[in-house]
Amino acid sequence: MIDVDAQGVVEFTQALVRVPSTNDPALGRSERPAAELVAAKMREWGWRPVVSEAAPGRPNVVAVVEGGGGDGPTLMFEGHTDVVTEGDLSTWTVDPFGGEIRDGRLWGRGSADMKSGLAATLYATRALQLAGPFPGRIKVCALADEEGLMLGAHHFVAEGLAAGVDGAIVAEPEAGEICAVAKGALRLRVDLTGKMAHGAMPQHGRNPVQAVGSLLVALRDLERELQRRHPAHEHLGEVYVTPTVVQAGTEEQVNVIPAVASVFVDVRTIPGVDHKEIADRVAVLAAADGIAAQVTSLVDRPPVEVPVDDPVVVALAGAHRAVTGAEPVYGGVPGSTDGTVLTHWGGVPSVVYGPGGKWIAHQADEYVEVAEIVQCTRVFAEAARRFLTGTSA
Repeated sequence: MIDVDAQGVVEFTQALVRVPSTNDPALGRSERPAAELVAAKMREWGWRPVVSEAAPGRPNVVAVVEGGGGDGPTLMFEGHTDVVTEGDLSTWTVDPFGGEIRDGRLWGRGSADMKSGLAATLYATRALQLAGPFPGRIKVCALADEEGLMLGAHHFVAEGLAAGVDGAIVAEPEAGEICAVAKGALRLRVDLTGKMAHGAMPQHGRNPVQAVGSLLVALRDLERELQRRHPAHEHLGEVYVTPTVVQAGTEEQVNVIPAVASVFVDVRTIPGVDHKEIADRVAVLAAADGIAAQVTSLVDRPPVEVPVDDPVVVALAGAHRAVTGAEPVYGGVPGSTDGTVLTHWGGVPSVVYGPGGKWIAHQADEYVEVAEIVQCTRVFAEAARRFLTGTSA
């Protein structure tokens, strides 16, 4: 088994958690300090990271570690440096950016999602490098904006950096599950335009709020139809069509029929569901009351499904078995990850696996088990060895 620096990977996770790398210009926050920390660690080991901005102040960090053992495949390890907001501090019992270790757990925002996974990819690659020559190379990537529009992953693909990558392991928290499938995400904004009028004289206007009501009912029916046509996926579950935001008028103007109302819809899909068909259907449903409707696609990430016999999945499953002594459990990503971009737009087979529970992300008192960080680092190192050497043992 490849020896890893257990203390180092835990301490580096703590250092990353202590950097509040939310994307919040009003607070002067961005991923940059976390990216600089990653780049500094890479340079400490003699790597040559390339830092490029996916957006102003939001850098990607990419280093290629050659194995020195001749020609071979290219494995990509991927993590992101951004985290979501800590939210209401009163809901936390620990400092969200303290990186405290207590009761065998490392606490803080991003501890699970996904700074521990990012740290594990770096330390696993370093462990394999120190263990001796290996064929091929590892591309270690810390990308920006996964929690937003995935600008970092899209920039990575647009720059041609996915070319030649044979497989990617995305270190999102999955509690030990191997996730080769991920749900798609289609986010729509529906703007309904009526005619403003006095609330006492509705006959002089066209009320878009009533159209909102009809649309919400129709969206529920659309969800049921899609679920009938597309049975629940083994790992991803059902298709969901979820209205999340409704905007119309202001509460100070109760006596005014607004001219415009908007509905935001978060659609989560499984393989076989056509996103364009859904967007077109929503446009038809929105205009059913005779109100002018415009549908805008805000996010369109298709579901991805990588075969479990793909070499990167096989290598990860074998590594999990060898390190943990347990049979791998296969699951699915309930949302989308940078792996969605890498696979769909970059053509790179990807699999998601990392320390931390998949349901703890984005919550107060986020944490990751310290032992899980170390174990996952060992799994990553062994998975890389198997993938690059093409061995099953």
